Amino acid sequence: MYKYEIIAQDIQSKILSGFYKPDEKLPQELELCKEYGASRITIREAMEHLVHNGLITKRRGSGTFVKAISGGTVNHEEFARSQQFGGFSKDKPASQITSVIHDFQPLKASAQVADQLQIPQGAFVCYICRTRMVDGRPYVTEYTYMPTDIITGITDEVVRGSIYAYIENTLKLKIQSAHRIVRASMPTKQERIWLEIGEAPLPILEVEQVAYLGDGRIFEYSKSRHRADCFELRTVSVQ
Repeated sequence: MYKYEIIAQDIQSKILSGFYKPDEKLPQELELCKEYGASRITIREAMEHLVHNGLITKRRGSGTFVKAISGGTVNHEEFARSQQFGGFSKDKPASQITSVIHDFQPLKASAQVADQLQIPQGAFVCYICRTRMVDGRPYVTEYTYMPTDIITGITDEVVRGSIYAYIENTLKLKIQSAHRIVRASMPTKQERIWLEIGEAPLPILEVEQVAYLGDGRIFEYSKSRHRADCFELRTVSVQ
């Protein structure tokens, strides 16, 4: 085992045991060099390994932090990574996926959105509200916020198709991981129309998501409101 792997494994153990808390800043690079008797290159390799494994995130101008799954207590023994963060279109390759756009505009981030995206309040984000259709049938209504300085050049055409494909194929950015909370709810009056639920007593499943690029930057905060009869979540636990 290489030295950077040993260091990464030790830091991972500290994260999973709760020694380093969610959203806590890790020691500076030079401190870690002294602690582990390693070069800066070795420490950087260990940090990149932990970023790749979805355990830490780098914040521009601030340092390196333990990833925090928003909304309640985190089980440090298990980090659930969804197999579905490749995007809605990629998850249903055999189906025809279309989008009905309800809203698409630049907005100034509210305090809550800014906190999730870890950007200053009032910074511009791209807001997208759309219903995703599978073979002509509505499956999910998405409410998405993306920082405009990271995800650039989004057009009406992009929003009607796969935004994730645009991010990976056009912007050449690597989508790495997504932290999600899933909760049951009831549809709003507007969602009953968009999702063609009508007056049926059909609940929705809301997926609140913060998504990360390969370099640790947050590129998306979203809430997806799925028809309960069209939703399936598959996860695998990693350690």
